[in-house]
Amino acid sequence: MALDITRRRALFGLSGAAILAQTKVRTAFAEETDLTPFAQGIASGDPDQTSVVLWTRIAPALKADSVHWEIASDAGGKNPIARGSVTTDADRDYTVKVLATGLQPGTTYYYRFILNGVSSQVGTTRTLPTEKLERLGLAVVACSNYPFGHFNAYDAIAKDEQIDYVVHLGDYIYEYGPDGYGGSIGAEIGRAHAPDHEIVSLADYRERHAQYKSDAGSRAMHAAHPLIAIWDDHESANNPWMEGAQNHQSNTEGDWGERRSVSLKAYYEWMPVRDPDTGGSREEYWRHYEFADLASLITLETRHTGRSRQIDYNDHLSDLKTTEDAHRFRSAVLGATERRMLSRENVRFVETALRESLAARRPWRLIGNQVPLARIDVPLLNEPPFVDPNRDPDDAVGQAIARLTRLGELDLPIYIDCWDGYPAARERFYQSCSAVGATDLLVLTGDSHAFWANSLFTDAGEAMGVEIGTAGVTSPGDFEGGGEEISSRMDVLLAQHNNEVVWTDNRHRGYVRLVLTRNQATADIVTVSQVDAPDYEQSIVKTLRIAKTGSTLQFI
Repeated sequence: MALDITRRRALFGLSGAAILAQTKVRTAFAEETDLTPFAQGIASGDPDQTSVVLWTRIAPALKADSVHWEIASDAGGKNPIARGSVTTDADRDYTVKVLATGLQPGTTYYYRFILNGVSSQVGTTRTLPTEKLERLGLAVVACSNYPFGHFNAYDAIAKDEQIDYVVHLGDYIYEYGPDGYGGSIGAEIGRAHAPDHEIVSLADYRERHAQYKSDAGSRAMHAAHPLIAIWDDHESANNPWMEGAQNHQSNTEGDWGERRSVSLKAYYEWMPVRDPDTGGSREEYWRHYEFADLASLITLETRHTGRSRQIDYNDHLSDLKTTEDAHRFRSAVLGATERRMLSRENVRFVETALRESLAARRPWRLIGNQVPLARIDVPLLNEPPFVDPNRDPDDAVGQAIARLTRLGELDLPIYIDCWDGYPAARERFYQSCSAVGATDLLVLTGDSHAFWANSLFTDAGEAMGVEIGTAGVTSPGDFEGGGEEISSRMDVLLAQHNNEVVWTDNRHRGYVRLVLTRNQATADIVTVSQVDAPDYEQSIVKTLRIAKTGSTLQFI
């Protein structure tokens, strides 16, 4: 973010009769060597009612012609449901993706891959339900930056028995090199990015994905739960729009369209997501997940198919002398009606999905959204600890506080690469939802490295639902570098100053455990004690409850 001032499962116990005819299966992993077949683990995801994607990647040095897979209804593998083999090669970086079909709705399955007589670990996955559903447990997670630390939140999710599916809201990888965001921390704790430069080419993106999936917490989470994923910006480059990105310099990094294309190719190779239909676009990546009669989850694509270029405060702040200047900036620059966040195709998809959800009488309509949707302005920072005569105004913390102080004086948004930088697009989104009768949105949001509980309203004050934001897996809160006193006070002031902010926390890392029942949603803010080492303790720092009454959502 622009304002950052920081820094077990057993193998299948198959009998001889159930072993695949093509191979003899060992009872344990081969010794850990560079030739270990499944070094990046296994994963499943993008489920529907009768199918799910199964994923792995084999060591390129093994040069295998095919990989065997099987899926069973029991952890011991005594009741295999389906099996087969699939080829892979360098053209897809030796990744393996299987769409297991013909499955039963709302059912837990167990799967594995086998190569040259060596079995992968056993993974657990599940299809979407169709029968009456009384409860749904989701882990909501985002922003896993490898140099900033170990993916301990992923490990905690793997062990969380209340979770049915993992919803990852983006920034699954980061594109930076050693001199970029998090690089100095990575050097200190032995988690430097690979390759050791900003990723631009297809080979670069593939290597970065491989590194992230080598993390022990990542491997555990993917094996334990199916993934529902959307991307944000760093899967390609910081703050992209239709014609470029903030972190893309064409004079040294080539054509933006080519860079985006290879980043998305690597994403589809390395993630357990369905490939586009023949002739389809990789960029048009949105979904409607139907959880029986309880909930719909509808995902947005806010980066590559509709977004107008972000406004940069650096181009405007020197000209904003008065609050009247700030009002004009909000209206004429940020509020320009032609500026878009979503493509027309994505909007139509959302409208269709919402109509279906309402017709099915599901009580919950979840929106998988990358960046904060609520209105979040900077409060006045005219008190200690922000005012400190002993602070060096020229160091990183001093400069960041000076910038925030100026935004607070002008009462301007804290983030304008988010929906606050596209207020006309936000209002159009609200109106399109309201037009089909959906004014009870439960929006799930990542990107900001902070936890949020926000109430959502149109420009005219019509209630549109609530927003739950998740902090980073490892990416730090924007005010962490200022110290505990500054970051904790900022949490309080943001909630006091903004009508839509009910509560926020930018001081912890972790995930949101969201449990839905017929009339209430419970969001536990689950945090991990540290990320600079793989051992950790977890705790719940806040429990949020949302009541569902008719077409209204309300924090209680």
